[in-house]
Amino acid sequence: MTATTTRYAELHAPAHWRVVDFISDLHLQVSEPQTVQAWKDYLTHTRADAVFLLGDIFEVWVGDDGLAGDDEDARFERECIEVLSSAGRQHALFLMHGNRDFLLGVEAARRAACTLLDDPTVLTFGDRRWLLSHGDALCLDDRDYMAFRAQVRTPAWQQAFLAQPLSQRRRIARGLRQQSEERKRSGSDYADVDAPLARQWLQQAQATELIHGHTHKPADHALDDGLLRRVLSDWDLQTRPPRAEVLRLQLTGGEVSVQRLPLDQAH
Repeated sequence: MTATTTRYAELHAPAHWRVVDFISDLHLQVSEPQTVQAWKDYLTHTRADAVFLLGDIFEVWVGDDGLAGDDEDARFERECIEVLSSAGRQHALFLMHGNRDFLLGVEAARRAACTLLDDPTVLTFGDRRWLLSHGDALCLDDRDYMAFRAQVRTPAWQQAFLAQPLSQRRRIARGLRQQSEERKRSGSDYADVDAPLARQWLQQAQATELIHGHTHKPADHALDDGLLRRVLSDWDLQTRPPRAEVLRLQLTGGEVSVQRLPLDQAH
C-alpha cells in the first residue's frame, strides 16, 4: 500500500436525529421484483430520521437522460426515483455512488430528493465521527477493477460515454452485467478491502469506525488501535435464504448503539 492523502467531506447530523440507517448494494433491476418491493416497504416503514444509501443501489445507471425514455428500463428507473422522492418527504436521504451507479447525476438526485455524498464522507453523529464509503476504492488487490475505476471516473471518459446514444449505452451496460454474472458463476474470489489503507483513512479522518458496502461480506472487522470496519449486507430477496440487512445507529441518552437488523425489524 502506498501512503496517500485522501480528502474527506464532512456532514454534521442535525440535533434532532436519533436513528440513522445505512444500506447498500441492492442492485435494483427489473428482473428482481422481490428485492425492489422489499426496498419500497423498508423506505415506507423505517423510523429512521435519515437513510444513507452507500452505493450500488441500482444495478446500472447509464445517465440521467435515460429517465426520459419509453423503454422498460426507463419506466423502472422513473418508478424507483418516485419511490425515493416519496421517502424523501419522510426521512433525510443521502446517496453515495457505487461502482455500478456512479453516473447517477445531479438531476436524478434532485428528482429523487436525495443529497449526493462524496466518497468518502465523515458523518458526525452523537459526538462521534463515522467514516462512510462505498468501499470499492479500498480494494487495492483487484488491480483490473482499480484500473477500470480510474478510467471511468475521469470527466473525459464520462463525457464521451454519455455522448453515445442511450440505446448503445444500455447495450454496453448489459454486456458488463453479463461479464459480472459469469465471474460470479465461475466462483472467482473478489478482492477484499485493504486493511492498512482502511486504517489510514480512519486515522486521517479522525474517525474510529468505517461503514461501507461493495464486498457483499457483511461483518465487523477490528483494525487494531480501537478502529473498526463495518461491512454492509447486499440485498437479494430471491436467493435462499434471502439476504437483506440494515445497519442502524441509534442515539439514546448521548450514547450511540449499533445494530444489524433484518428487514422485518428495521421499522
